[in-house]
Amino acid sequence: MSSLLARISKILTWSCVDGPGNRMVLFLQGCNFNCAACHNPHTIGQCNDCGDCVPACPEQALSLVDGKIVFDPALCTNCDICLDVCPIKANPMVQTYAVCDILEMLRENRTFLTGITISGGEATMQLAFIKALFTAMSRDPDLCHLTRFIDSNGHLGAAGWRSILTVTDRVMLDIKAFDQELHVRLTGRTNTRCLESVRLLHDAGKLHELRYLMIPDQTDSDAEIDALIGFVKSLDGPVNLRLNAYRTHGVRGQAAAWPAMARAQVEAAAARLCAADLGPVSLPALW
Repeated sequence: MSSLLARISKILTWSCVDGPGNRMVLFLQGCNFNCAACHNPHTIGQCNDCGDCVPACPEQALSLVDGKIVFDPALCTNCDICLDVCPIKANPMVQTYAVCDILEMLRENRTFLTGITISGGEATMQLAFIKALFTAMSRDPDLCHLTRFIDSNGHLGAAGWRSILTVTDRVMLDIKAFDQELHVRLTGRTNTRCLESVRLLHDAGKLHELRYLMIPDQTDSDAEIDALIGFVKSLDGPVNLRLNAYRTHGVRGQAAAWPAMARAQVEAAAARLCAADLGPVSLPALW
């Protein structure tokens, strides 16, 4: 199990915004959504070794060897020019890690950590790796106290969730929109599985937080907020809600020209959610 490999776009050895406390965060490569508003669009695609990024790298940290992109992290200065030139929203700097590699990082940093969060891209696309890692953590006397979280878009099916929840402490899940047509327009997929995942995770006591991104003139309408209120009311018991405000940082394509979400509108929506007595409502830490 410790030899199981994952393709990882980035690792943060500590973060205070990806779940409670101070957390190590793994951003796994690849996503089954194609969100127009994604602020990490380079985590969506899988590198096809086309080589467009090689001449663009000013430090020659990328090369094409036997038809495959090779990345040298020792030469990289994190200028991210390669991300800008990639035509398929992929990251040529992705590195492969085994479960044992991540366990060693956790041991080195465990004194300062509350837990680990697996994010993406879409974390659950590499479900076998997560299960192996979380299982190993739960059995390690030095690491079993660390909480194990998943940050997901919710598109995983019920069988997949059930296979991982016994070793997962909590899940943070995003709902991109409630109107089906709007959700497809924003992500390329329907929201049916996402809503089913919320119900399953909530019933299992594993839903840490339900997140909703407010985008001006799209997901900030009264109808969408009403749908959010109605959906949460249909669940049995309170839900931790987090409203996020759309920003253009990292966004590419047509969505980069969309306006940023105004603070006053987010606060007004939060007031409506609080008045509905759905559970705690969190707002963006920074504006």
